[in-house]
Amino acid sequence: MKIECIKDKIEDALNKVGKIAGKNTSLPVLAGLHISAEKNQLVIKATNLDLGVSATIPVKVVEPGSVVVPASTFVLLISSLPKEGNISISVQGQVLEVKTVNTETSINLLPSDDFPVIPEIDTSDGFPVTSRDFIFGLKSVIYSAAIGSIKPELSSISITYSGDHLVFAATDSFRLAEKKIRVKSAPSFKQILIPQKNALEIIRIFDKGEDELLLSIDEHQLALRSGGLYLTSRIVDGVFPDYSQIIPKETLSKAVLLKQDLISSLKTSLIFSDSFNQLTLSLAPSVKKFEVRSKNSTVGESSYGVEAVLEGEDMEINVNHKYFTDCFQSLSTDSLSLRLSGPTKPIVVEGVGDTSFLYIVMPMNRS
Repeated sequence: MKIECIKDKIEDALNKVGKIAGKNTSLPVLAGLHISAEKNQLVIKATNLDLGVSATIPVKVVEPGSVVVPASTFVLLISSLPKEGNISISVQGQVLEVKTVNTETSINLLPSDDFPVIPEIDTSDGFPVTSRDFIFGLKSVIYSAAIGSIKPELSSISITYSGDHLVFAATDSFRLAEKKIRVKSAPSFKQILIPQKNALEIIRIFDKGEDELLLSIDEHQLALRSGGLYLTSRIVDGVFPDYSQIIPKETLSKAVLLKQDLISSLKTSLIFSDSFNQLTLSLAPSVKKFEVRSKNSTVGESSYGVEAVLEGEDMEINVNHKYFTDCFQSLSTDSLSLRLSGPTKPIVVEGVGDTSFLYIVMPMNRS
């Protein structure tokens, strides 16, 4: 194999693909990148068996061929080379030689016969969606998924189709986030569950994309295609909780306030929260007063009043600071509403005038 390529193009491809490769004592080849050159294209592949990625870039192919090169070494080398100019890559025996005008390096290759095949999923039932919207849907809920749960469905992102929307949802049983993204055409699937760790990689790889994504689904895999990028992820075999049952049907108290005002109050209150990061939200419509309070027997205590429009009953509810504030990144409006149906019932957080996002967080019952 012998190719000539532009440094920026191969570096960008390696930044997307390289992090998928990792240590695997039972299958060392997974620490490598499969590189193949043919028809003036270079295809770089990586897989951890749970997720596979390939990036295709234009290059000048002098001699076609394919090899497996250690990922970490190759990625670090390419990133260290001068920004401008071309790179010449060739194979001599079991060594990959990389040359520029001023540098010449060689890397020992890995055995290529054992590199796993990345599944190719049929695109005939592919479903188009804007890359920006799909990634925003994942970002809006992924923080609510459980990490390392013994229940795989709680460590997953649920994607369903309802009406003319893709509905993204995640829950760790303490909070739940739901985001709806409008789409133009109906997909061929009803529901898929993507592992949370794979969803993080999908976000990283496609985050800056403005092109259309093509989603393809088979029984066990999800595939995403955009430009020269192709990604396939395992789909979780499980049933996502029917969370419609836990959405409160009644509202006893409600507060509407500016998101930034609430964030400011929470920053101060966190300083004085206890080891459980507990905060108390106090809604008192009777005296038109909304407060965020926190108390720590060692540090002290804080009470922060926030201007809000209140209605309903006077009520206090305890929340975990992190669980309560995680959702703010998903709220695209300046104002938000808090709906309460009791001190031991879930809080519903929504953006004012935005029905596409819903967040539910369970209260803390510590006194």
